[in-house]
Amino acid sequence: MSVSAITASPPVGKYDSGEAMCPYRLVLEHITSRWGVLVLIELLDRPYRFSELRRAIGRVSEKMLTQTLQTLERDGLVHRDARPVIPPRVDYSLTDLGREAAEQVRSLALWTHERMGEVQKAREAYDTAKGRVSQR
Repeated sequence: MSVSAITASPPVGKYDSGEAMCPYRLVLEHITSRWGVLVLIELLDRPYRFSELRRAIGRVSEKMLTQTLQTLERDGLVHRDARPVIPPRVDYSLTDLGREAAEQVRSLALWTHERMGEVQKAREAYDTAKGRVSQR
């Protein structure tokens, strides 16, 4: 990464997409990953224990959920609260930074839900123009 990319902030509303290992890009990938999005949105409601969160998200392996939570915790978005009780209890919640990111992701998810009809029409038009069979 160039010195100017490290010292200069990207213009407001933009992010540095120039390099694959750019810190901004890595955090964006963590937040917008398949499971990262779902974890963040789910944790907006309340703290969850691991097994509760896994059930709430559905179809995520234990390994992937563990990796996602560790990554989001490392980025300062998720807080892991391990209590020394028997049986052990671990709760996951959002940090202030994580709540801010989760609200942004939820807005995008809501937009996608609201605009899905338009997206479907665009897909069908594209597929028709390309001579493909539409996939719903």
